[in-house]
Amino acid sequence: MPTTHIVLGAGPVGRAVVAALVARGIEPAVVTRSATAVPGAISRPADLTDPAQATAALGGADVVFQSASPAYHRWPDQFPVLQARTVDAAASAGALLVVAENLYGYGTATGPLTQDFPLMAATRKGAVRAQMWRDLEAAHRTGRLRVVAGRASDFFGPGVGGGSVVGERFFGALVNGKAADVTGDPDRLHTYTYIADFGEALVRLSEAPRTWGRAWHVPSAPTVSTRAFAERAAAIAGTQPKLRHLARWQLRLAGMVAPAAREMVEMLYEFEQDWVVDHSAYSAVLGDHATPLDAALAATVASQRARAGRATAGAAPQDSTDGPGSTPHRVNESA
Repeated sequence: MPTTHIVLGAGPVGRAVVAALVARGIEPAVVTRSATAVPGAISRPADLTDPAQATAALGGADVVFQSASPAYHRWPDQFPVLQARTVDAAASAGALLVVAENLYGYGTATGPLTQDFPLMAATRKGAVRAQMWRDLEAAHRTGRLRVVAGRASDFFGPGVGGGSVVGERFFGALVNGKAADVTGDPDRLHTYTYIADFGEALVRLSEAPRTWGRAWHVPSAPTVSTRAFAERAAAIAGTQPKLRHLARWQLRLAGMVAPAAREMVEMLYEFEQDWVVDHSAYSAVLGDHATPLDAALAATVASQRARAGRATAGAAPQDSTDGPGSTPHRVNESA
């Protein structure tokens, strides 16, 4: 019998969803272009931008978790198309669509960011994300299909790659006693989401019909500054915390050869002001299951050391893409 739970994308978000499902005794299918293997899941190849392939890949599904995304600099032209194909396929299957989102759609904010904050983003990628949610909300409201979304801040944890501002490159530097790159003001408060908590939240949302039709802020540990975040990680690693600030001009210069770096410039406001995410609405309905920050950092540091050991031994690095077309998760900040 085919699985009734399908995960789109095999990056850190998709893998976290798989882990949460497997913990419940569910064997999901993971859909990527190259049929990427994910422990505990069935692998299926499909180009989700192709209507026929998307419909075939999602056939028979009861729940579809959407954590796939195009390359960061391709959002405006490719992300809406990817979502439209996914919506069509999920609707054809009669499935619930659970979407991993980020916070780009809000734009700048003063004070804690609640999930009732209006979608007023003025940035290019923020406007795309805001309109994509409006489209999903309309599809749910008109009865075309059932939709629920979970929104996370910048995430970290085992398996989170260099596409996150606090991914393997950040932790690799701290673990080795080197300077970790940061943008914006490291002394500003910034909420960071542990990847396992994101995956668990998306699965809990899929299990709770009373949450459907809305987008929810998933649980994160109490907010600290980026400097404090780095200091606590370094203390766990037994190293001295060192930070190296990347200015706007440096990102623009890097963007001449790496489009993703150029695309980060318009999102720097999230690190130049306090960025505190309130998840109390979610917690009131589904509980606050955020992993304590030090426990999450310890798991991440241990994973980074294990990864470094595998690299030294000549093992292939773990795949960390979240969709058809490799994509970093600063991208899908949720995904």
